[in-house]
Amino acid sequence: MTDADFVKIAGKWQKRWADSGIFTVKEDVKKKKFYCLEMYPYPSEKLHMGHLRNYSIGDALARYKRMKGYNVLYPMGFDAFGLPAENAAIKNRQDPEKWTISNMDTIRQQMKDLGYSYDWDREIASLWPDYYKWNQWIFLKFLEKGLAYKKKASVNWCPSCNTVLANEQVDDGKCWRCKSEVTETFLDQWFFRITAYAEELLKDLDKLTDWPERVRVMQENWIGKSEGVNLRFKVKDMDVWFEVFDSVPQTFMAQTFTVIAPEHPMVYELVKGTKYEKPVMEFVENIKRKKAANKFDVEKEMEGIFTGKYIEYTPAKRLLPIWVASFVIYEYGTGVVNASAHDERDFDFAKKYNLPLNPVMFPTDKKEAERVKNLEYAYCKAVDGVLQSPEEFKGRKWGEARENIIRYIEKHGYGKRTAQYKLRDWLISRQRYWGTPIPVVYCDKCGLVAVPYDELPVLLPKPDEVKFTGKGNPLETSREFVRAKCPKCKGSAKRETDTMDTFVDSSWYFFRYTSPKYGKLPFDRQAASYWMPVDQYIGGIEHAVMHLLYARFFTKALRDLGLHKVDEPFSRLLCQGMVIKNGAKMSKSIGNIVDPAEIYGKYGPDTARLFILFASAPEKELDWNDRGVDGSYRFLKRLYAFVEKSSFAPERKAGSELGINDRFVQSFTQKTIRLVTSDLESYSFNIAITRLMELADKLKKYSEGDHNTGILKSSRKSLLVMLSPFVPHICEELWEKTGGKGFVSLQDWPVADEKLIDKNAEAFDEFAGTIRKDIMAVLELASITQPKKITVAVADKWKYELFSIVAEQMKSTRDISTIMKKVVSSDIKSHAGEASSLVQKLLKDPGRLSAGIGDQKTEANFLDNLKDEIEKEFKFRIEIVYAEKSNEPKSRQALPGKPAIIAE
Repeated sequence: MTDADFVKIAGKWQKRWADSGIFTVKEDVKKKKFYCLEMYPYPSEKLHMGHLRNYSIGDALARYKRMKGYNVLYPMGFDAFGLPAENAAIKNRQDPEKWTISNMDTIRQQMKDLGYSYDWDREIASLWPDYYKWNQWIFLKFLEKGLAYKKKASVNWCPSCNTVLANEQVDDGKCWRCKSEVTETFLDQWFFRITAYAEELLKDLDKLTDWPERVRVMQENWIGKSEGVNLRFKVKDMDVWFEVFDSVPQTFMAQTFTVIAPEHPMVYELVKGTKYEKPVMEFVENIKRKKAANKFDVEKEMEGIFTGKYIEYTPAKRLLPIWVASFVIYEYGTGVVNASAHDERDFDFAKKYNLPLNPVMFPTDKKEAERVKNLEYAYCKAVDGVLQSPEEFKGRKWGEARENIIRYIEKHGYGKRTAQYKLRDWLISRQRYWGTPIPVVYCDKCGLVAVPYDELPVLLPKPDEVKFTGKGNPLETSREFVRAKCPKCKGSAKRETDTMDTFVDSSWYFFRYTSPKYGKLPFDRQAASYWMPVDQYIGGIEHAVMHLLYARFFTKALRDLGLHKVDEPFSRLLCQGMVIKNGAKMSKSIGNIVDPAEIYGKYGPDTARLFILFASAPEKELDWNDRGVDGSYRFLKRLYAFVEKSSFAPERKAGSELGINDRFVQSFTQKTIRLVTSDLESYSFNIAITRLMELADKLKKYSEGDHNTGILKSSRKSLLVMLSPFVPHICEELWEKTGGKGFVSLQDWPVADEKLIDKNAEAFDEFAGTIRKDIMAVLELASITQPKKITVAVADKWKYELFSIVAEQMKSTRDISTIMKKVVSSDIKSHAGEASSLVQKLLKDPGRLSAGIGDQKTEANFLDNLKDEIEKEFKFRIEIVYAEKSNEPKSRQALPGKPAIIAE
């Protein structure tokens, strides 16, 4: 075989697959469905190794499920909107649409070159108007239901990308895409009310039993539910009431001051027109700058300033000074917190600024209680802590008083039981060109007006109709786009120039695949009912709290619009591990990039696929290794040569009489079928491939000696079928060469015949391997390179009976005297002295008992069957003897399953 052969073979079968349409699928209620999906790619130039791994995992699974009889939906498309295309337009004066479509063409061809079995008739791309039309339709439905709304908000602003970022897109104060420092500004922004589904999103995590635990924990933490009370109190001398969330209401009587987040709009109202206005607002701006620049650790650093205002705290009949505090998170709860001596951060803040503290819970230990009373440390959330206030709860333990205190607070009108979430509504506005236009207009007479459904889609202007300067929103430079007619009064109106966050595109695309050409709704209800939910979703862990959470929200919201009936979009989630090289993630800056096209161009796509699935378990990191690629290539060449050669070999032994080798190969094949099937069900692709490589090696060796043609053909057929999910092109070629009918990709997956699994035959193979190793070890120890003869001595007959007695006795005892009583009462009592020593060894090392493969005669027959094979392999004479009849002293060392080896 030449290096180019595998490439030519791949091209041949890719054309045949495409011409026959074997991967095109439609609903069939008579068949079990399986929806396999990888996260669709952003078309940035070409595929990288992470893509290759992701899609090779998905394709292997899809091919396996087809062969198992499932009706498999396995589609592909492109997440085609986004910043890189627009940045290319700004920096290089490239048309973002042409740039994106060109990249899509490149990647689509690469996927076809790799032989992925996608149903290309279902391709979608979010830049196509017949796709983003339905983004707009869904937006309008959300607007009607109150799930879409607009408000002025403090937003994360990336000055480099010139756009707003969602909280999830800010990583350590930096833009998740370009890594620029993020600042803060206020803009009118569009939001999706994901918080309306916070509780369901949290509770339904329990349904996702086939998701990685770390993803579920990440989502649970991001949603961040806390239960407690909302306390409501008036600001002194102002017609303003503060709501304060308290997750630890047991110590509400200890609250002595109030802290408010710097970002809270109420800060300005508190200080406006007072002597505190200038210093407080300067403090606020300073903290905002520090936070935006990621130069402030909210958990460790504490800064504050007094506003000059107080809360009228009626439970304790005292005034609580209101401070702006850097550590208060505006997005959590109400952005206002009542502070007490029973929180470490509150305690430290009070100490720093000399604020009052009033502990109301104390340890049972008197010395420790005195220390708490003297404000030496914060006594927090102690289950056994004893309350001293309010009077009704004096002497009660903190841990048991929670429910009663909540009822007390509600009864006295101080507040109400509630739950708060860290989850914030999803900010979807983007001041960009390359995204879905938001379908509303602004009319001076009618205000905000939705574009009618029959006027959708609102089309993006062509790139040559806008100016990409890198400043501001390019859509605002298109007069034709901005100028609109009000749908209500028909007067002049201004079109919304924000576009949607591209995560909107990917939050429902998996539904569109079920009916990509459907024109009446985003998707056909009947098709979605058949295919959804996705049975297996595959993608990176980096999407745990963005894409995956948004997709879950959309699924629930679209369900409530009556479009489908599923609660969760993805039944099973696999987060594939990263591909690294030389210990680091592949990166252009590091210079350790490996181009998939170079690999499959040189070795063929099956080599690339085989290595990336063989080198590591799917969820683990994969360390790219060039030698490993060479090894995979060499295996495929050996496989091809063996199958091709054996398919033309003359027929050998046939008939009903099967020798030990025949039975072993038959048994090993059936056992491999069972194990590989189990491996694929658990996604242990690397283990499955290892087993198939071992089967291939055994069949090659079997084909070169005396063999049963029927068994060889049957086993070879099973091998090709089981290898085909991993290396489909080569298997198709070999299937054809060996007379297989149709496509190997469409064959039924083999089912193991347990009746053909022969433990004796497998024991023989293991025994044969042990004999070979022992011969090599003896020759090496004796420094003999070419012996005249090797004598193999079978153990004394009585030792086999001894092994049998010991094995049976050890099921109930390990007492040597009990075992020896049994030995002495048996036919081998004359060997009791030597047997006693052997029993002691067997008790220390019970593994020796499993080495035996039957009685003396069986072992001798095994050796006779091996004799010719070993003589041919080692090129010296072998003599088989019984230890009882041998004059060699070493023969007495022979044990069952461990013959003595004597070299001359």
